[in-house]
Amino acid sequence: MSEKDYCFELEFGVRDYECDLQGIVNNAVYQNYLEHTRHEFLRSVGLDFAGLHERGYDLVVTRCEIDYRGSLKSGDRFVVRLNAVQESRVRFAFEQDIFRLPDEERVLDSRFIGTCLNARRRPELTEEIKAALWGSRE
Repeated sequence: MSEKDYCFELEFGVRDYECDLQGIVNNAVYQNYLEHTRHEFLRSVGLDFAGLHERGYDLVVTRCEIDYRGSLKSGDRFVVRLNAVQESRVRFAFEQDIFRLPDEERVLDSRFIGTCLNARRRPELTEEIKAALWGSRE
């Protein structure tokens, strides 16, 4: 296990078509893994990404940092672990790390900063979003 506390994790397997000519996962594919994990986390805490949009609220990424520490190859099993952190009154961060299984070797560290835009396209973290992201962990 790692030194961080995580509130969510999702396991994956690398598919052949996700690899480049070097036989390793293409660097852009990791962002797909990370995004899917964020969406599954949101669903697990009762936030429906599409439903929020229909009500005039869009969760958006405003910045991301990714440190690649190793590589995955076809057939590897791995887990993406996530923690949600409140950055400010209108910003949140998803700290996400990827570990190869079963040896738990760290493959990637990342941090995605985001906000919620209301119908006027202004940043606004609603009480619903704050409660879902941090209500049970504050």
